[in-house]
Amino acid sequence: MTNIHDQAMNYVYQQVLQRLLSFFSRAERTALQLMIQRLVVAAGGMERIGDYRVLAIQSGSRDSCYTLALLRAAQLSIAGRAPATFQLRVASLRLNDASPAALENIHRSYSALFLYDDPRVEVLMVDNREVLPFNHLTPISEGGRESNRLNLLMVGHRRAWNGPLDLWDDGYLATGEFYGQIARWDSGVDALISSDSPRQQKQFLDGLKRAAAKAGLKTSNHHETGYEELFALLDELGCDCYRAFYAEHDQVAWRPAERFEACRRTTYIDIHDMLVSNLEERWPLLTEFLGFQPDELAAQLSDNEYVSLSISAHMRGLQSCFVHDRGYETGVAEYLQRALVMMRRKQLAERLCEQAVEAFGNPATLAEQRVLAAAEAQKNLGLSEAQLVCLLFSPFVENGAALERFLRQCHPGMLVAMPDLHRAMQGNPVPEQVLQWMTDVSGLPVSLIGKLYRMGPVFADEGRAGAPELGGAGVQAEASDYDDDTAVADEWSAGR
Repeated sequence: MTNIHDQAMNYVYQQVLQRLLSFFSRAERTALQLMIQRLVVAAGGMERIGDYRVLAIQSGSRDSCYTLALLRAAQLSIAGRAPATFQLRVASLRLNDASPAALENIHRSYSALFLYDDPRVEVLMVDNREVLPFNHLTPISEGGRESNRLNLLMVGHRRAWNGPLDLWDDGYLATGEFYGQIARWDSGVDALISSDSPRQQKQFLDGLKRAAAKAGLKTSNHHETGYEELFALLDELGCDCYRAFYAEHDQVAWRPAERFEACRRTTYIDIHDMLVSNLEERWPLLTEFLGFQPDELAAQLSDNEYVSLSISAHMRGLQSCFVHDRGYETGVAEYLQRALVMMRRKQLAERLCEQAVEAFGNPATLAEQRVLAAAEAQKNLGLSEAQLVCLLFSPFVENGAALERFLRQCHPGMLVAMPDLHRAMQGNPVPEQVLQWMTDVSGLPVSLIGKLYRMGPVFADEGRAGAPELGGAGVQAEASDYDDDTAVADEWSAGR
């Protein structure tokens, strides 16, 4: 019975491979053979390939789905010509702003590639530092939602109030910690495989170092600028990248703890040079075979992989309104204008420009958009508009250096309570209503506000190295980004 089942499944896998290869161009088939050769050499020969474990990170972006299809083709191709093939681990990190569309893209791609029932494949997700089987229908846990919310605020508040809007740097730190731990899970993996471009790798590492500095962690200067330095950097950061914030609090541990290897053996295999097709040539594979449903506008405009397009525009509007006193609509209009400049420099389709104008350029719907974006931030991030505005001002760090500016601009009625606010942040007793106001306006418990009070801001040049926000500078920035985006993107991210 087992042999009959195995034969039937092998037939299914070969059918999957043949259909997958039918979407490949001749150049992609050649690249696939080179990828197989690279994997076999890394494993130490075909006789060892069956014991070789490969890790791929899946975010639901078009590039991660395409990369997974290539890896699956390599895995099944080797299986068709050798006694064994490599083991594949595919893992996703659950963060608060993960869109249902991205989770659906992940699920459809897994189903199309027949990953779920293949014993040579692990499909995992991490929620609140717990490794679980991937399930696109399972909502993020309440513990994970609250932990992500606090981490976002603590890292975000350590920027200078008048610096770049690096408000979502926690995403880099959470992702880095995730990379380090999922590579040690259950006997570990031998290699992380990624198709990120050198520019994307540098942007992620810059963001990770910047976020680490905000979390009070020090990193060495490595000579490499790509993922070759990733695991050395992660070893420096350790398994708890938030320990400086929560030293006095019980932090949930990575679990199940007994299934993590003490040492990691993972290396990095770069396959960016094997992406021979352009984006237009990939659409049939992505959409017809994998069932990928793109949000092209978000892919091209997103400030950061860790926050939605509408929240990004909303934050620009709030910054303009409260920090610069120029009106919400002015910030959104500037967001749109810079977006159009970037899109046209990249020679994107005019229909995408029209979509951007429709989404952000209609004054008649701006008030409604603001309400919807505020509701989205509350639902997905657990943050009210007042708490987002507080985050923009970073009023607690450096002994409350920006507190008076924040109160004068946003809460003038609380100026009289400034002495009590300082006393509370210093750990001294104050009236209960003062403590409640601090928690309501920030989204943080007073004990963590006090932690921020004793910390200084991390300025833009500390670990930043010019990493641009615009044009998909998140973990899975898309491969069509141009290297000459930097000047406009730096202007964008500085909020000028």
